[in-house]
Amino acid sequence: MKKIVLKSPIGLAVVLASSNIFASGFALNEQSISGMGSGFAGRSSSAEDASTVFGNPAGMSRLKREQVSVGAATLFAKSDISHTRSTFGGQEDGDMVPTTTVPMGYYVKPIDEHWVFGVGFYVPFGLMTDYGSGFAGRYYANKSEVTTLTFQPTISYAFNDRVSIGFGPTINRISGELSGMVPNPLSPGRNDGKLKSTGADTALGFNAGILVQATDRTRLGMTYHSKVSYKLDAKTKVTDGIFSVLGVSGRSYDASLDVDTPESVDFSVTHQLNNDWTVYLGSTWTRWSRFKELTIENTGLPPALSGALGTITEEQNWHDTWAHAIGAAYQLNNQWVLRAGFSVDQSPTNNTNRGPRIPTGDRKVVSFGAGWTPADDVTIDVAYSYLWEESVQINDTSATRGAYSAKYKNSASGLGTSVSYRF
Repeated sequence: MKKIVLKSPIGLAVVLASSNIFASGFALNEQSISGMGSGFAGRSSSAEDASTVFGNPAGMSRLKREQVSVGAATLFAKSDISHTRSTFGGQEDGDMVPTTTVPMGYYVKPIDEHWVFGVGFYVPFGLMTDYGSGFAGRYYANKSEVTTLTFQPTISYAFNDRVSIGFGPTINRISGELSGMVPNPLSPGRNDGKLKSTGADTALGFNAGILVQATDRTRLGMTYHSKVSYKLDAKTKVTDGIFSVLGVSGRSYDASLDVDTPESVDFSVTHQLNNDWTVYLGSTWTRWSRFKELTIENTGLPPALSGALGTITEEQNWHDTWAHAIGAAYQLNNQWVLRAGFSVDQSPTNNTNRGPRIPTGDRKVVSFGAGWTPADDVTIDVAYSYLWEESVQINDTSATRGAYSAKYKNSASGLGTSVSYRF
């Protein structure tokens, strides 16, 4: 992902290289509601329900009964944008992230005392931002949407009561859309054009993990989520404004794009203090340093536009990140367990290359959750998380797109619920 070549106006590359404010880069954390309640601190070592298919495939060996778990998390985000300056004016628009719901579903079936089979469906990466056509930084960012859906068939093998391993290939479908404004090269800010880029691809990856019951009260887990390499066939359509004047409005251009979503490694420890209290510690490393720059090469453009949009290179220089979390669970009684967690998460961006599509800084997250088991076969989990980021400054300057600067302060709330049924 050091260099992305896209042969179309502007391009889908901007969407897929963009960030949202829910997790590091454009990764999402919401694949488990029970894990969400404790801040995902024990993601690779807790193995409390079928969502361990994602958290750590080896954890399926701890589930002794056939189980299905389905759920969703809804995310509410807010950006406080201030001190805006723009060459061509416009609105600050701090409500650019629509409310988003992330689904998940898992199934686990023990085969014998050693082997367990499972499948999972979840969303590992996603982005949705919509600044609107009147946004002050509309030539740098406007509307973006990208979704990755993953299906993961999985097996785990328990060598004994202490050590188990797990592996699952992932089938990943990525789709993206970008709608944006293109400045009129003859008179920027007036009679601007509009474009829409769409593309999709399916690619393979894998998740693998190991789980070790180190002592009667302590479990150690490690999970590796592989990178996934996509080769997208895309289409870009140009309309309105200068494109109408030039007689090219409504035309579509072919595009091709190579994108890698990064690999990550998750380590965690689950320790049972006594019959009531359990504590979790976890850290996740993500290799965002794959993304160094974004290079877009445009062909087939009218002569009046080829100079401004022929080749666009945007330095990104993302760096690898660490996220750390601590959490706890309290078994109130046979029916109720209460959870809480706190995490810190680095942003992969830097102060020099950060733009309005990647307006994120380092973040902190506090989480609360509960699990209710009204019967031996059913558990209902709920969780709430609140995220806040450090303030960051955006400073972009371009000969064709003008200057845009602003201060961003982001926050978000997440509310999730899931139901697990054991056969």
